[in-house]
Amino acid sequence: MSDLNINNITDRTGGSGPVIAGVSTVSTTGVFTVPVGPTEMRGGRGRAVMGGGWVAPVYVNNLNYITIATTGNASDFGDMTFQSSPPTALGSATRAIFAGGELTGPTDMNEKICYITFSSKGGASTFGELTSDRGYASGLSDSTRGLICGGSQQVPSPYNYTEKIDFITIASTGDASEFGELDKKQGYTGGCSSPTRGLIMGGFNTGYTPSYYNTIQYVTIQTKGNTKDFGSLNHYNRQPASLSNTTRGIAAGGYAHPAYIDTIEYVTIASLGDATDFGNLSSVRGYLGGSASATRGIFSGGYKSGPAVYGNTIEYITIASTGNATDFGDMTWGGAPSACSDSHGGLG
Repeated sequence: MSDLNINNITDRTGGSGPVIAGVSTVSTTGVFTVPVGPTEMRGGRGRAVMGGGWVAPVYVNNLNYITIATTGNASDFGDMTFQSSPPTALGSATRAIFAGGELTGPTDMNEKICYITFSSKGGASTFGELTSDRGYASGLSDSTRGLICGGSQQVPSPYNYTEKIDFITIASTGDASEFGELDKKQGYTGGCSSPTRGLIMGGFNTGYTPSYYNTIQYVTIQTKGNTKDFGSLNHYNRQPASLSNTTRGIAAGGYAHPAYIDTIEYVTIASLGDATDFGNLSSVRGYLGGSASATRGIFSGGYKSGPAVYGNTIEYITIASTGNATDFGDMTWGGAPSACSDSHGGLG
């Protein structure tokens, strides 16, 4: 231990100071907090990462990143450890998780999980496996736990949906465990969260009538169990992009049979009730990646049909207000990615 009892430490030119190694204590009448731990584990940088997707006819493992508080084009981050469309994405303040997804087609789903460190730019590492192969599941998280909700399973038939919810401890590595169940077998949902509550929005299953859902379900993230009813979206919606700050959950775009939509809706996460209109995206599309900071929501990429177009557009909204989305920049590829951030509503 060393005690510092001087006003300043510099080299002889006054340009820089020495490196202090080991455990040090500082006594001061001012306010001084020494950061601890490696730089990449300090979090809270306001970064969003987008990954995976399908750019016909190729399934991709691309990763891009942006700084949410700015505007501009995305930059290359590296690659996921697998190619899938779209993987489930969720994040803590330090790590982004990408899990599952469709590998080559509807009977070839993926059980793998990989992770990246937000503050690095070096691609992904292996994390573990889901409890079953699945794609088109939604993800949500608080600061420690991530949930992967529902999805389309692999065999015995295409799009064999599940109601299962898996969970992982984000700071560790290893296989997922069972958390509980959705109210029915379904995929193509959107997920977002506050520090205590997770929301699962919309959904789809070809085996039910109607096949498209406008339901909003919720769970308490730190307790295991099945979902409970929250309210309803304004549209029966497959694959909305969902994001949140600590108070509001947002659902944007998606496919509301028979067409893709451009609507944005919101709910207050701590309450129960139906969604309220927020505004519109710049165009109708689904399969967007949704991510957020405490103030901004980001929508990345997407797909629309008639003719089929995979976009690379990034747009943003101010979550606490209402209104239409504004142009942010472009991804380095046009596709249908998943996205998450190190500063979303589940992290407080």
